[in-house]
Order: sequence, then C-alpha cells, then structure tokens
Amino acid sequence: MEISKRKYWFKITLIFVAGFIGVLSALPLIPKLILATGQEPPLPIFVIQAASMLQSSILLFAMVLLGAWLSPKVNLGAPVIDAFLNKSWSGVNFKKILVFATIGGVIGGLVLIAFYQFCRPYLPEDFLKNAEEFSPPVYTKLLYGGITEEILIRWGLMSFFVWCTYRCTQSQGSQIKDRNYIVAIFLSALIFGLAHLPAAQMLSTMVTVELLTYIIVGNSIFGFIAGFLYWKQGLESAVLAHMLAHVVMFVGEKFV
Repeated sequence: MEISKRKYWFKITLIFVAGFIGVLSALPLIPKLILATGQEPPLPIFVIQAASMLQSSILLFAMVLLGAWLSPKVNLGAPVIDAFLNKSWSGVNFKKILVFATIGGVIGGLVLIAFYQFCRPYLPEDFLKNAEEFSPPVYTKLLYGGITEEILIRWGLMSFFVWCTYRCTQSQGSQIKDRNYIVAIFLSALIFGLAHLPAAQMLSTMVTVELLTYIIVGNSIFGFIAGFLYWKQGLESAVLAHMLAHVVMFVGEKFV
C-alpha cells in the first residue's frame, strides 16, 4: 500500500517510538545484570544505562530505516500501520492477523516451555539460579521482547536478508521466490538466538555447550515462528505473537 512522503516519515517515527519504549523498559534490568556478574561496574550505573540507551536507540533507528526502505521492495510490511496512515481498513484482514498471531504465540510459548524443561537438567546451576533471580519483569518482556526485538530482527534484518538473497539469486523485477524468505527467516532467527548469548554469559560462570545450544536453539525456535508470521501476515502479527508467547511462558512457569 503506497503512502505519501509525509506519512512515510510518520510511519518511521511511529515504529521507532514503539521500539524506543521497549528500550526504556529494559534499562532497569542493567543494574540487575551487572549485579549478577559479581563485579564492580567500571562506571556509575546511570552512565552505563545512558550509554546503553544511546547505543540501542541508534541501532533501533538504523533498523527502522532499513525496514522502511526494503520491506516494500520484497512484499513485506506492517499492514495495520499502513492502513491507519491511509485511513483505509478495507485491505486489512484483522481476523486472520489475530488468528495467526494467537496460534503462533501459543505454540511458540508452549514449545519454549517444553524445550526449557528438557534442557534444564543439563544447564549450569548458577545460570538457572541467576536466570530466575534476574529475570526481566513482564513489562520488559512484552515491550522490549515483543516490540523492539521484532522491529530489530524481523522489520530490519529479515527484510534486508530477503532483499539481499533476492538480488543475489534472481534478476531484478522477477517474482521473489519462497526460498528467499525461508533463508531470511533462518538467518534472522539464528542472529536472534546469538544475540541472547551476552546476557546468558553474564548469568553463568561456566559457559557450556549445553548452555550455548539452549540459548541459540531456544530463541531461534521462536524466531522461525515470528519470521513466518512477518512474511505471511506482517509485522503486527509477529509482534502480537511474540508478546503472547511471553504471556504463555509466564503463566506456564506457574504450573511446571
């Protein structure tokens, strides 16, 4: 759906603000993670938080721009946001977006609960203890995990990978093949998993193969689901599914 230049920049601003709220929600987690290392921070906490916010904001803005530029070129997008900007809802199937997001979120949450229970006996004790003690609050999981991460990984990176593989394997102007989306889903999901390694390493003094496998594979599993939803239903569906997966895991933890 085509939008004017003014609406284009408003769209960029809207997506950035949504992601930035997630960035802000993660700031209280920084002191907890530093405390988990047991080491004295090299700088005052507020300086570390300010630097982290600046770094995250720059990366977020870059990914918002990348997604806004490339997603229309590869038939990806944010249909609800576009419909809102154009004040035309006729082309948006809300029921389908919600159904896909609900199925993806519930399945993703349940699979991650099962995967954690399977891996738990093989994970370092200090990681299990610290992960429970320093677990992000629910609002951070919903806002940063559900919104910011989807903007960074799906809107930005996945759009780039689809475009890059398309331009490298097909002639410009030809119909984009499914394989380009599948490769992009795999690559973005893998990066999503790898991006969680630094936090995991802060929570454990012993980085084992089992721990690395759990972090990378566990996060990649949902990356595949979110990538598929972004491809088929748009950014909003991936965001809703990610948020719902966290809700399912939060509730599920009370029963296992």
